[in-house]
Amino acid sequence: MRIGAIEAGGTKFVCGIGNEHGVIEDRIHFPTELPEQTMFRVISYFESHQVDAIGIGAFGPLDLRPDSSTYGYITTTPKAGWAQYPFLDTLRSHYEVPYGWDTDVNAAAFGEAAWGAAKGLDSCVYYTVGTGVGAGVYAEGRLIHGMVHPEGGHVPIRRLPEDDFSGVCPFHQECLEGMASGPAIEARWKRKGSELPADHPAWSMEAHYIAQAVSGTILMLSPQKVILGGGVMQQSQLFPMVRKEVCRYLNGYVQAEALLEDMDNYIVPPALGAEAGLYGALALGLEAWKKSKALP
Repeated sequence: MRIGAIEAGGTKFVCGIGNEHGVIEDRIHFPTELPEQTMFRVISYFESHQVDAIGIGAFGPLDLRPDSSTYGYITTTPKAGWAQYPFLDTLRSHYEVPYGWDTDVNAAAFGEAAWGAAKGLDSCVYYTVGTGVGAGVYAEGRLIHGMVHPEGGHVPIRRLPEDDFSGVCPFHQECLEGMASGPAIEARWKRKGSELPADHPAWSMEAHYIAQAVSGTILMLSPQKVILGGGVMQQSQLFPMVRKEVCRYLNGYVQAEALLEDMDNYIVPPALGAEAGLYGALALGLEAWKKSKALP
């Protein structure tokens, strides 16, 4: 069996071919340009690779409601040229195969549940902290959409008293993305995060804001694993700092062994690394194929 996978990011697209065992056999990547150029490259790639299904994890917001007239669309994105773009319809006009369709962060959570850090568990939350901040939720064995889909990057957070930064989010300012994304770090400190030393005060501030969001997630969703990915989390010193802050916020209230005795294995980086989204798209495609065959 051959499954197509598309990680459709706001900066770059990654397309790949994999199998039902979670092995990626081939992959390419290219910049995200206007839809005409970008989708031409996607379609050209799959024309030379016959597949049984295709899974897509895409930047959003997305329409994930199968009964909607705009199901499969990228909707109100600020990404130039992509607003109200019929992503699934464009692919369906070229390939008649089953499709899996979800957000890029839900896909990453699904990939980690299938083959990564949350394998064997029935719940996890995946945060990506980078150019933007997003959260994917996998609970009780399935991805969560709800009314639209989770937007965990825009949860409100409490500002530190010494922080007078106004935030970069044009919608909410003092949300997680507004205060802790890569652009927020650069705007606050006038340098990219990758240029700041490990002992810079930026990182304790970053850990404080991320831990607020993670603590709220633990209290609301009680996931069996929290996975933190994205470019900002490449700063490995952040993980022990975030874990310490989460413990401080929760203050022993949640009596779970994972939190009280095994935090190092509870809040973790993605086991699939930077390819969690591509593996998640593969998992979405495999799930779509199984549903088309009415398989469990």
